[in-house]
Amino acid sequence: MTIVNLSVPSYVVTLGFVVLLGFFFAKLEIAIEGDAGWAANLPTWRIEHHWLLDLFWGGREMTGYHAWAFSLIALFFHFPLIFLGDYSWAAEQRALACIMLFWVSEDFLWFVLNPAFGLQRFSKSHANWHRHWWVGAPIEYWIFTPLGLWWLWSSYQ
Repeated sequence: MTIVNLSVPSYVVTLGFVVLLGFFFAKLEIAIEGDAGWAANLPTWRIEHHWLLDLFWGGREMTGYHAWAFSLIALFFHFPLIFLGDYSWAAEQRALACIMLFWVSEDFLWFVLNPAFGLQRFSKSHANWHRHWWVGAPIEYWIFTPLGLWWLWSSYQ
């Protein structure tokens, strides 16, 4: 299936739009957080230690800011399913894939576009809120990028 008779597959157009959304949200977060990643200087509640955070959150603390931001983004990506009345496994799979790819692209772009960081400071020593790194990137990137790409592609098949 293609969009507006483009010769580009719909999953490629969707991926491009997800990365564009990640760009805009990264710019918003840079304006909000500045050089203090993971809401370090924001006036918000925090849960720093809990076994569920280790299991589902990579050991990072949960902040009120992130709880609301993650929920908002999940709702945004599910809105078309409700609005169009098109709830199916393929649509859910596509929404979940977009959420995964959005957060990976947004997080990476936060570093690249943030004047206080840039690509040269994209490392475990400068981003201590990402506790688990592998081959130069947070482990979540290596999990959610291939999973998200596969789910996105297969949701269009």
